[in-house]
Amino acid sequence: MGEPVNMDQPLRIGIVGCGKIVAQYLTSFRRLRSVRLVAVADIDMGRAQAVASEWNDGGADTEVRAVSVEELLASPDVDLVLNLTIPAAHADVALKAIAAGKSVYGEKPLAATTAEGRRVLDAAREAGVVVGCAPDTVLGTGIQTARKAIDDGLIGSPVAATATMVTPGHERWHPNPDFYYLPGGGPLLDMGPYYVSALVTLLGPVVSVIGAASHTRSEREIGSGPRAGEKIPVEIDTHVTGVLTHESGALSTLVMSFDAVATNSSNIEVHGSDGTLAVPDPNHFDGDTRLFRLGGSEWETLPVSAGYTDSGRGYGIADLATTPEGEEPRAGGALAFHVLDVMESLLDSAHSGKSVAVTSRAPRPSAVPLTDLGAAAESESGTPRKA
Repeated sequence: MGEPVNMDQPLRIGIVGCGKIVAQYLTSFRRLRSVRLVAVADIDMGRAQAVASEWNDGGADTEVRAVSVEELLASPDVDLVLNLTIPAAHADVALKAIAAGKSVYGEKPLAATTAEGRRVLDAAREAGVVVGCAPDTVLGTGIQTARKAIDDGLIGSPVAATATMVTPGHERWHPNPDFYYLPGGGPLLDMGPYYVSALVTLLGPVVSVIGAASHTRSEREIGSGPRAGEKIPVEIDTHVTGVLTHESGALSTLVMSFDAVATNSSNIEVHGSDGTLAVPDPNHFDGDTRLFRLGGSEWETLPVSAGYTDSGRGYGIADLATTPEGEEPRAGGALAFHVLDVMESLLDSAHSGKSVAVTSRAPRPSAVPLTDLGAAAESESGTPRKA
């Protein structure tokens, strides 16, 4: 078990996995005072060295080391491992980090399956360390302003929601898109965490689902990079749709597709007895929340009223760093497991043709007041966490 983190000092971060997404975390870490990057690792040492050089050449106050994965996990100056590996490796890396006494924050999904996810949470509980997980986009001003509008009663009693994500596939732009079409990938497990996390944040946990799914092609062609033109196999469903029944009684209709070309639908709409909210893209941290009131004549854009301002990927780690011990981080393992359970249950339902009960529960995360976390992290502190 690791030693308690001194909350008067930044949470020290080691990154495992130096692919495309790491650049967005580096941008956030440069402005967050509650975290400090100390080491990076990748199975390709060249990629780790490139990330360390980029960081060190950018005028950072502290130098970042490029090390092997094994060395990073053994490093006494790493409090939390940021796991940016491919989905199939999420659980394995997380379990190794936990065994080394480190807290873990992972890219979504928490794991490829709920069985793996449960192992991660159980191991962390036994070790006395903390688990967090993306997406933390729900902590930004976009989703949080929409949540505040619902909590303030602007749409009356929530009745239903729709959530729609349509794209013809990530292979058009990603140079190594293989994992999107292998178990643990697909539109639901790749993009669904943004939408389901937002729906749980807005409307509370899900108790049952019913779904359907299909795929249109057995292979995809890479459209960019050195592998352009190469064909890759498709082993998962690439169009998934379903209905989620929330504990509150609200019904959410979900459409996630790598097969369709475009849509005019809002990313998320929440319908209530007194109005409808058009919620911004849950893959982003900001965006306009629009309200159409019962009896109104047009949409109105609501002022930004909640959430972490000017936020980006990694703000969930800063939130974790300032969450008192014993409290679940807003982007915590319990929420990530529930979201994974909802998605896995939806796929089970699609294949069985029957409604499936969602057995896990996660409390609706606490609201985020309008906060400049980069500034607030200087003065906020909580009870020391285990790491």
